[in-house]
Amino acid sequence: MSGLEGKVALVTGAAAKRSMGRAIAVQLAKDGAHVVVADKLATPKSIWPGDEGWRGLAAVVEEIEGWGSRGLGITADVSVAADVEAMVNETLATFGKIDILVHCVGVRGPVPVPVVELDEATWRMLLDVNLTGAFLVAKAVAKAMLADPQGTEGKKIVFISSMAGVSPYPGGAGYAASKHGVLGLMKALARELAPYKINVNAINPGAFETNFRDESVLKLAEAKGISVEEALKTPPTGPTGQAGPPPIPLGRLGLPRDVAALVSFLVSDAASYLTGEAINLSGGAS
Repeated sequence: MSGLEGKVALVTGAAAKRSMGRAIAVQLAKDGAHVVVADKLATPKSIWPGDEGWRGLAAVVEEIEGWGSRGLGITADVSVAADVEAMVNETLATFGKIDILVHCVGVRGPVPVPVVELDEATWRMLLDVNLTGAFLVAKAVAKAMLADPQGTEGKKIVFISSMAGVSPYPGGAGYAASKHGVLGLMKALARELAPYKINVNAINPGAFETNFRDESVLKLAEAKGISVEEALKTPPTGPTGQAGPPPIPLGRLGLPRDVAALVSFLVSDAASYLTGEAINLSGGAS
């Protein structure tokens, strides 16, 4: 897929080496877009062997520019309105417009934790980052899109939500609730922006091999008294904690390139009649 020449994309949550955000940003650059990448930390840590020298946003910008596009890295906490406004303003000051938003920021918190044991601080943190963050970013970017003197037709917004938002699992109530909220936000925003020919959709990834697993892998290593390397090789448990990998008909975990390919379609002209949809990307598990 190509045809994004001259367009400007903003991708949040893109600093981690094994993140969906990084893969999406590089794919959009391959497709011809100039890409702004943002994250709370410029160089997030990774537990994977070989990632010790990863330079975060700076490295992603280099990858973007390696495809002949312009890149820009910005640090921003999406749960803080002032950070979001500064991120959007810097993007506009550099490129003059935003044609594409792909919002990838997300935190899962401790799992599994039953509702009766879930503390209020964790609940609020999950909602602040996953849901309020999505609202603040979408609001600021949508305002910028609507103010574009070149017009709004063909602009795209994609939220990276989660299968947990449509199929919650025991012990993940806070995460599931926040992602369910993202889908509600997406559907309302899609109807509000449809008259302006701005498409708004969401992707619900299932089990993926990304840095999103790092926290749970560290806890597994500590609980079983094994090395991080051994824990990384241990198949993840299913949503209810049963042993073995989740039941994925295609027989593997998803990879960042899988979600990047779907985003590439959703932000292209080929998806101009698709809006307000939440697309499950789970290898058939859904």
